[in-house]
Amino acid sequence: MADIKKLVEEIKSMTVLEVSELVKELEETFGVSAAAPVAVAAAPAGAAAPAAEEKSEFTVELAEVGANKIAVIKVVREITGLGLGEAKALVDGAPKAVKENVPADEAKAIEAKLKEAGATVKLK
Repeated sequence: MADIKKLVEEIKSMTVLEVSELVKELEETFGVSAAAPVAVAAAPAGAAAPAAEEKSEFTVELAEVGANKIAVIKVVREITGLGLGEAKALVDGAPKAVKENVPADEAKAIEAKLKEAGATVKLK
């Protein structure tokens, strides 16, 4: 039997895109649907709204790609460590979160890099 705590730690270190791919693979392998966990995941987002006054962590969202899509893909790869195909899928899916729960200074640095590449960015 697999070590559950070790598996949970492994999942915690994954990007949102990697977790999404994992869920799809599990759905296909076992013939199940992960519809219930999506509803559960939405509940904490609503609960986090009152804590907005003392926000120290941000989600960097790619709002629009802009004219230089290739440069934006390169920056997304640099920031997230994703492969070329995964970074392209993230950029093509804009508006989409590039990185979640990052400290304010890191979020500003990521925002600057993406804007320099020609993208429109939102910090949430």
